[in-house]
Amino acid sequence: MLSVERLDVFHGDAQALDDVSLSVGAGEIVAIVGANGAGKTSLIRTIAGMHRPARGRILFRGTDIAGWPSHRVCDLGIGQVAEGRQVFPSLTVAENLEMGAVLPRARARRAHNLERVHALFPRLGERTRQAAGTLSGGEQQMLAIGRCLMGAPDLVMFDEPSLGLAPTIVQHVLATIRDLNREGLTCVLVEQNVAVSLRLAQTAFVLENGRITLSGSGEALLADDRVRQAYLGM
Repeated sequence: MLSVERLDVFHGDAQALDDVSLSVGAGEIVAIVGANGAGKTSLIRTIAGMHRPARGRILFRGTDIAGWPSHRVCDLGIGQVAEGRQVFPSLTVAENLEMGAVLPRARARRAHNLERVHALFPRLGERTRQAAGTLSGGEQQMLAIGRCLMGAPDLVMFDEPSLGLAPTIVQHVLATIRDLNREGLTCVLVEQNVAVSLRLAQTAFVLENGRITLSGSGEALLADDRVRQAYLGM
């Protein structure tokens, strides 16, 4: 579904991604793991159209979308749940969800998608008129995922979805990602909890200093001594 080929990205004079190549198959959960500053968020934002690559291709279902503006990427079917949730704090829960449905691809299925989001996250239905900025961190993460789903994506990139959340909420969020994948949603998961993300993922890539250094099944990387020593403290 998604193929990244020899991607170079710079922030000013600093190179964030160096010759990065990876692929995401339809229906997969693909994990991208690495230390802070490894380039994970730069990769997500470049795929999403928020950064322009200096070199390389990003193929989504065979179409090269490298350098496309983010609204075109979204309307093609790639959604993003950004790090830090980034809800609109002064808007209500309902208004935030409406913002997710403004894409042309999503307008006809707005009612259906809203029903689906409320089924996934009943708490959002209970807080329809509440300002998003007054929600708890876990509720805001639910809202961020729900807003993304309102855009009817075929692939969603989750950037650190458990960051700053209580353990019980983390389990709920990660279980939701697993359930969405079982329904057919393709997922790219950037997650600080390396062990959990590798257990969820069919395929995984290790990103270090802007380069892919390891790849394989999530299970294989979980058993790899290099990964265990660097990220699992084992």
